Amino acid sequence: MPKAKTRKAAAKRFKITGSGKVMRRGAGLRHILVGKSPKKRKHMSKDRVLSKSDERRIKVMLPYG
Repeated sequence: MPKAKTRKAAAKRFKITGSGKVMRRGAGLRHILVGKSPKKRKHMSKDRVLSKSDERRIKVMLPYG
């Protein structure tokens, strides 16, 4: 059986932790940052755990994650 291929777009956007959770980047840090408070920008920059409903689809795209 051939090797499973990794979806490179998903590999750039998501990381799988050692315990198996899928981490994603926070949204809202691309532009219009002047109007956001420093506290809000700091919290937006942190990674977040992906929801359980989306986790199964992403794990299919990352077979060796």
